Amino acid sequence: MKPRTTTTLATLGLLALTAVWGSTFVLIKNVLGRMPVADFLAVRFVIAAVVMLALFARPVWRMSRQQVLRGLLLGATYGAGQLLQTWGLARIAPSVSGFVTGMYVVFTPLLALLLLRQRMSGVVWLAVLLSTAGLALLSLNGVSVDLGVWLTLASAALYALHIVGLGQWSRQGEAFGMSAVQMVAIALVCLLATLPHGPLLPPDHQAWFAVLYMALVAGAGAMLVQTWAQSHLPATRAAIVMTTEPVFAAAFAVALGSDVLSWRMVLGGGLILAAMYLVELLPPRGVAVTLPPEAVHHEV
Repeated sequence: MKPRTTTTLATLGLLALTAVWGSTFVLIKNVLGRMPVADFLAVRFVIAAVVMLALFARPVWRMSRQQVLRGLLLGATYGAGQLLQTWGLARIAPSVSGFVTGMYVVFTPLLALLLLRQRMSGVVWLAVLLSTAGLALLSLNGVSVDLGVWLTLASAALYALHIVGLGQWSRQGEAFGMSAVQMVAIALVCLLATLPHGPLLPPDHQAWFAVLYMALVAGAGAMLVQTWAQSHLPATRAAIVMTTEPVFAAAFAVALGSDVLSWRMVLGGGLILAAMYLVELLPPRGVAVTLPPEAVHHEV
């Protein structure tokens, strides 16, 4: 398959998973009011981990010890980000949470520069600014900085670290195994957060439906798509594409009648889509400006 075609498919894959993530805000809103955050996440990711291990045991077995350790580290990072984001969401408005979480689009190129010495072009930084402005228009209408904001900002930094690490360590042909290993680590982190009592199960059929959807579609499926896509895309480019999540969230909210279309939605969504269009005009990953591999020391 031609590099440009693969890059386009990877971008479309990330768009699909952000659409799924955008659909979850409406779905789980009521569930989290009836079920503790850590318990919800633990049950969700344990189910996802069991399913992925059952389906992809052979790819996991074929992975090197180094790649397994990398997958566990990436999963633990992502799991900690999930907990911090959800705890922060309990203290601030969902719109503010969406903006602050989206700040991973700023952290990602900064971490890539600091950890991997990747030099970013001016077009990338312009795309980062456009997507950040779009996120602000979509999400913010007056905000005060409190503990919830700081927790969510920390989760955004962890998501950015996960994106950078996944972009550096994911290998073509290892998406199944790497996704399963990450999911196991995420499940373990969330289970630890439920101690000492352990996870409580969903209270009713509606809650079980939300948990299963989050586990299999927004969890296992999304992790598989992200891991595969990031083996073909630079980390910053992937982060910018994934900022379309609040655009999809707003679209679902309007379609389901829980919100009204506004100029802020249209302009903010337009800026995010413009940023994504800019990064789509960038050359394929193979000609990105980076230091040679021997100059980068980034081991577990």
